[in-house]
Amino acid sequence: MGAVASVVAVTALGLLLWQPAQAQSPTTTTAPSTTAPSTTAAPTGPDDLVAIGEQLFDTGCVSCHGQGGVGTADGPSLLGAGEAAADFMLRTGRMPLADPQGQSPSKPPAYSDQEIQALVAYVGSLGQGTPIPQIDVEAGDLVEGGEIFRANCAACHGAAGVGGALSYGNYAPSLHDVGEVQIAEAVRVGPGQMPVFDEDVFDEHQLNSLVAYVVYLQDPADPGGFSLGRVGPVAEGYLIWVVGISVVLVFVRWITRRRTSHD
Repeated sequence: MGAVASVVAVTALGLLLWQPAQAQSPTTTTAPSTTAPSTTAAPTGPDDLVAIGEQLFDTGCVSCHGQGGVGTADGPSLLGAGEAAADFMLRTGRMPLADPQGQSPSKPPAYSDQEIQALVAYVGSLGQGTPIPQIDVEAGDLVEGGEIFRANCAACHGAAGVGGALSYGNYAPSLHDVGEVQIAEAVRVGPGQMPVFDEDVFDEHQLNSLVAYVVYLQDPADPGGFSLGRVGPVAEGYLIWVVGISVVLVFVRWITRRRTSHD
């Protein structure tokens, strides 16, 4: 019994010492990963962003814009296009484009925020271009912004920013769902048929004012009580005129019929 008790005691002591050792020792085997390797690993610096952006570009953009962004028959050159243009096109979902012909519509972005940052960094590395504007809407002047908008933007986008038709089947899009930075980027780079308004045309304060006014148009005050769809003063005035004339005609007809019946 003494020998048996000694064996049991030694075995128990060995088990006690073995378990902590197992808990502290590094795992020698790892379960195979079920997650596909990501092409957008967290970057550690600008060079990483550019490298990741180049990989994404070679996968999703090169067929139209060519190797190194030199352009093809289906897509313009991006050399010197700048970060602002790339950020605007990607964040408004206008790129990538399924059909290179025709106007690119706005839609939900196809890339994540990190992927867009990488693609923008890569396009920005292709040459000197317009940087992403720094916007401070609170520093803008709403009255000044309204004057700038009516003088330069309302002809295409409408007085209420709801958009409008252009020539050759194109259109000026609605501004009601556009972010502040994307409004400023469009002003600076002039996508599509839109003219470019650089720093020589609108300085930083004027740009802040313009963006502030467009943001105001997205949810304006309605002091009259009814927004009437916010389709602009001309359309709203026409609607009121038609409704008013119709009411008057019905009233005149009603009076005439009553007088005829009494006679």
